[in-house]
Amino acid sequence: MNTFLLNVTACDRVFFEGYCRQVILPLEDGEKGIQAHHENMVFAVEIGEIRITDETGEEIVGVTGTGFAQIINNRAMVIVDTCESPEEIDGRRAEEAKERAQEQLRQKQSIQEYYHSQASLARAMNRLRVSQGKRWNL
Repeated sequence: MNTFLLNVTACDRVFFEGYCRQVILPLEDGEKGIQAHHENMVFAVEIGEIRITDETGEEIVGVTGTGFAQIINNRAMVIVDTCESPEEIDGRRAEEAKERAQEQLRQKQSIQEYYHSQASLARAMNRLRVSQGKRWNL
């Protein structure tokens, strides 16, 4: 069985560290699947769902913020600003954050504020989707 070492670190904790069969990461243009012996590369991780299949075959799902991933010599390191499991997400707070972000987008704002509001909305919607056990069919 082919496995590789994966470390997923958020700014406040290590989300996952150990051997796994596969990890699927959200990118700006879709998803990227990484398996053992993947070529060396670095790429940007976007807000979305991370899915890890550990060495026993169990799937671990999380919600990530932005960051980057690096694959070198059958080792992958993912560093993101946030990473939460569905059990850690407060659905009510995520719904409130979504409504606040939608309201902010309706207001006149600077370009920087607009992009900040868009990012807030994307995070809130992603947290709601994962906490409710829904999947996107891309």
